[in-house]
Amino acid sequence: MASATDPCSFSSFSKCVTKHLNLTYHVDFDSHVIKAKVALTVEVLVDNFTSLTLDTKDLKVSKVTANGQAAKFTLGPKHSFMGTPLEITLPFDLSRGQHVIVEVTYETAPSASALQWLTPEQTAGKKHPYLFSQCQATHCRSMVPCQDTPAMKHTYYAQVSVPKELVAVMSAVRDGQEPDPQDSSRAIYRFRQPVPMPSYLIAIVVGALESREIGPRSRVWSEKEYVGDLSMSHSFYISRTETMLKTAEDLAGPYVWGQYDILVLPPSFPYGGMENPCLTFATPTLLAGDRSLSNVIAHEISHSWTGNLVTNKTWEHFWLNEGHTVYLERMIGRSMESEQFRQFKAMGGWKDLQESVNTFGANNPLTNLVPNMNEVDPDDAFSSVPYEKGFALLYHLEELMGGPEVFMGFVKSYIQMFAYSSVTTEEWKKYLFTYFKNKVDILNKVDWNAWMHTPGMPPVKPQYDTTMADACIALCKRWTKEGDLGNFSEVDMKTLSTHQLIEFLSLLLQEDPLPLSHVKRMQEVYRLNALNNAEIRFRWLRLCVKSKWEDAVPMALKMATEQGRMKFTRPLFNILLKTRVLFSYLEHTHKGSMHPVTSNLVAKDLKVDTGKST
Repeated sequence: MASATDPCSFSSFSKCVTKHLNLTYHVDFDSHVIKAKVALTVEVLVDNFTSLTLDTKDLKVSKVTANGQAAKFTLGPKHSFMGTPLEITLPFDLSRGQHVIVEVTYETAPSASALQWLTPEQTAGKKHPYLFSQCQATHCRSMVPCQDTPAMKHTYYAQVSVPKELVAVMSAVRDGQEPDPQDSSRAIYRFRQPVPMPSYLIAIVVGALESREIGPRSRVWSEKEYVGDLSMSHSFYISRTETMLKTAEDLAGPYVWGQYDILVLPPSFPYGGMENPCLTFATPTLLAGDRSLSNVIAHEISHSWTGNLVTNKTWEHFWLNEGHTVYLERMIGRSMESEQFRQFKAMGGWKDLQESVNTFGANNPLTNLVPNMNEVDPDDAFSSVPYEKGFALLYHLEELMGGPEVFMGFVKSYIQMFAYSSVTTEEWKKYLFTYFKNKVDILNKVDWNAWMHTPGMPPVKPQYDTTMADACIALCKRWTKEGDLGNFSEVDMKTLSTHQLIEFLSLLLQEDPLPLSHVKRMQEVYRLNALNNAEIRFRWLRLCVKSKWEDAVPMALKMATEQGRMKFTRPLFNILLKTRVLFSYLEHTHKGSMHPVTSNLVAKDLKVDTGKST
């Protein structure tokens, strides 16, 4: 049986489990804090239970009660990334099976790692401040004292007081609003999440938000400046949201979360998307992204089953969330596009995996599918490895077990078997062997140690269908081999889709740097500087900097600093550093426009001391 502890949490879930949170928030934009109370309904798992430990990070705790009685509490020593354990001693003993309501009154720190406070100038509207959270992986503890481990799943209810000109939304179903009876300049928004979920999926956004209906169970939320862009420029792709939901339901089973809304965040949001239940977060870098928006939404929709409904028990098993989600996302693409499209996306994913392995180093244990997370900050371990190495394993098993329809049958059954719970790799593997009980001899031939516990690339390289990639490969070879630059023209691009153009640039990035004359000619005939698609621009600018084209440096710096998506920001800073053209990173971080997670990780990449705790 798996140990009932988590190396990234102070709380032990062998002694007690949180069943429900009741949150009361007062969002204070003047002091950049949330003044809060949380009532945790805790179920006791052992006899003679007298104390419990909650995770906190930089919280100012003023009072703790247990069933309404004052409880003693102490804050332990601060850990570099895990925060501070909150030790609570109950004024009574409890027995196994009993429940206790522990209420903590506290205040968040202005520097809370889960929260980013934006000034009006940092928003699209320029008139009102903005707040958003990002709790994955271990940042919820800076916003809520809790058992901050994905092993723990609970429901929650929240009421949030905000200035009345602003709107609050959360990763939950909206449950009404009213004037704040304590302050006529404020309003209270209420939320309920009846489906048990881990703490890292608690999310809050407060800003001058508007929404538009985009489907029978979906709305898009953002500042009105972005909402207009979405409804006008991307109506086709957003209208596919309901189609994607239905396709996912056909593949994986019923959607249990009720509402599926999308919220487009300000540029400093550090990820492409975040699968918060009922309210997917999306980066605005997708707004000029053609089908990139659909791809991200397909991924986040898939998380509604793999990640949110069935969750990795601890962060060592993160691949269970992400590998299965990439697999399901690509099965949605297969249903809505074609098998060749799925194969093409899988090829791109393999290249992303190679890039991550090269960045970490082929012997780095963080490139294990199941890494040891003892004393490892999950933010430092974040990469495409759990996504793409996980997908590669599932695709390999798909081929061994009889094809996509057969293996998707297993994935659907696995989701139904472990719905509403958290699992380990061993539990997943045991169920795999149970489901394919007639093919155990084949499964026994899989080198499980090489896949799970060995660093570097997977032991088996899939042979993907190259139909959609052939044109990209051919054009890449021309640019690396062709001597006469006059043979290139804009016609080369006419038959390439956006996905293929991204693949073409990705292939070139794997080659030795192109001569400067080549990238200048490429700009002349393809006009890539004029394209706003973030995925294309990210690759094109790195290609230019790699070839030491000085004109590209200001554009690369601009992209690295005007948005905070780590997928783009960290590689751009890294390649600029390698080519000795990086301006003072400190100058930018002191402006405070980067999300704290991004800022700290970029600082580590560049070996810069930001003066911030990590």
